[in-house]
Amino acid sequence: MYELIKAEGRAKRGRLTTVHGVIETPVFMNVGTQACIKGAVSTEDLINLNTQVELSNTYHLHLRPGDKIIKGLGGLHKFMVWDKPVLTDSGGFQVFSLASFRKIKEEGVYFSSHIDGQKIFMGPEESMQIQSNLASTIAMAFDECAPYPSTREYMQNSVDRTTRWLARCKDKMSLLNNLDDTINKNQMLFGINQGGVFKDIRVGHAKAISEFDLDGYAVGGLAVGETHEEMYYILEEVVPYLPQAKPTYLMGVGTPINILESVERGIDFFDCVLPARNGRHAHVYTNHGKLNLNNAKYQLDESPIDLNCGCPVCKRYSRAYIRHLFKAKEMLAMRLCVMHNLYFFNNMMKEIREAIEQGNFSSYKKNKVEMFSGGNN
Repeated sequence: MYELIKAEGRAKRGRLTTVHGVIETPVFMNVGTQACIKGAVSTEDLINLNTQVELSNTYHLHLRPGDKIIKGLGGLHKFMVWDKPVLTDSGGFQVFSLASFRKIKEEGVYFSSHIDGQKIFMGPEESMQIQSNLASTIAMAFDECAPYPSTREYMQNSVDRTTRWLARCKDKMSLLNNLDDTINKNQMLFGINQGGVFKDIRVGHAKAISEFDLDGYAVGGLAVGETHEEMYYILEEVVPYLPQAKPTYLMGVGTPINILESVERGIDFFDCVLPARNGRHAHVYTNHGKLNLNNAKYQLDESPIDLNCGCPVCKRYSRAYIRHLFKAKEMLAMRLCVMHNLYFFNNMMKEIREAIEQGNFSSYKKNKVEMFSGGNN
């Protein structure tokens, strides 16, 4: 159940109650593709970093270790020792990202495994079965994330097929949630809006999927090559046509500024690999822009990554020490920077929630954007 607690313009402060706990929104979901966060970050660390939701990848877990194996071990929560909400994507993004390995048909998508070339078929029913086996809190509907740019004809055909797939996903999930051996019989289903940068296709699709009365709605197929301005324009035009009494999720976004701009346009769920990926390469987020700790000027810098950060890393370690670890190729360097970045994003979302509650999100956003725009160094 989703409760809208406060709104400021289109910005929403909400609360989603799930079988695995309450999610306070706006929320940033920490990406654990293989049922873990890259960078040697444990589930105990995630709790200390104020993580609310962990996101895992249906396609990758289907291949390795196998969703049936995870089901046999008690589901994803038990497998990774995590008792808070988990969202699993549908495998649909791999339709986009593994273009050279797949063929799309009405029944679903034929893949060749990127690991060993094994032939795989995944359609709406298969995606729902895999996600049911994983027993995630929230399952995403199977869709096609069409490439950018796409012709109008290709995009319309793709979106129409995604709508037909959504109907099949909903029917399959309803069936699965009523089976005796299903681990999570309260699994939620989010649909995905597609349409590229074609406003009319996006709006038409938003209207169509809203009729399904799902647990939540995502905007997919953005941050795949279009400009930030195009992304913001699509959000402005499409979000009003998605149910305001349900959570709205912008998939695969983004930077701190992307998140602030999108919250202002009505988005309250986010995920992105950037905090962990950048951390593994010595790029860390601060309230004054990104730092590259490999830079020589940090060799003698005894300051924490961010003077105003309360994360476990900034409480104990210096920029000089972390830079040394990177130069010495020690794994601890990646771990510390990933932990800091995840805390930074989670803490920013907490600040956003508080700003909306207090009715000053607009001024908070303006101030944050100015600070983040200070540049990289």
